Amino acid sequence: MLVLSLDSSSIASVALSRDGEVLSRFDTTDTRSHAEALAPAVQDLMTEAGLTGADLDAVLVGTGPGPFTGLRAGLVTARTLGFAWDVPVHGMCSLDAVAFHVAPAALTAGHTEFVVVTDARRKELYRRSYRVHEDELGPAIAPTDDPRVGAPQDVPALPCYGSGAGLYPDRLSHTVPGFAELHPSAADLTRAAWALTRRGHELSTDTSPLYLRDSDAKVPASPKRATR
Repeated sequence: MLVLSLDSSSIASVALSRDGEVLSRFDTTDTRSHAEALAPAVQDLMTEAGLTGADLDAVLVGTGPGPFTGLRAGLVTARTLGFAWDVPVHGMCSLDAVAFHVAPAALTAGHTEFVVVTDARRKELYRRSYRVHEDELGPAIAPTDDPRVGAPQDVPALPCYGSGAGLYPDRLSHTVPGFAELHPSAADLTRAAWALTRRGHELSTDTSPLYLRDSDAKVPASPKRATR
């Protein structure tokens, strides 16, 4: 399986992989240039690998949660490429990619349950809780709740992994050292997807964005009629 993966829930990130092995990748450090970075990154990776869209088996995209503008850029790019190249597009929660990345370290530390947190801005965090266990294929994760957004004090008292974990040290006392700067990435997304398919799970074709809260953009109220 040759897969192009994209994630823009936090940073802009692109990866090419074959059977779960990352062949090449691109990651920004900028959380506000997703639309400008994604398409050129895809073109560069595909050109360097000597590939065209016809060579791909699928496109995989992180569905968030994330801010409206950044998340939308990745989803629209993935859907457009899938349509243009006539390949299936699959969606996966971006927090699941982080969970899969940290699963081996969590098991080593004895953390059979943990929570992934990322920055939701407005002094809030996106989060999702997981259980992890070892099977014949290695560490396996299972979400124990749905993705949520809320105040730091609402995060469960579990070991915290992810880029939101270091933002509120006074309120997140269970932050795991060494993992407080970990953003969702396309490379981790594709590894998590491969781990799922190896265990017999089908990838979702739902690429609906996980915004989790209302947009700041509001339809203006109808103007009042002038009275004479």
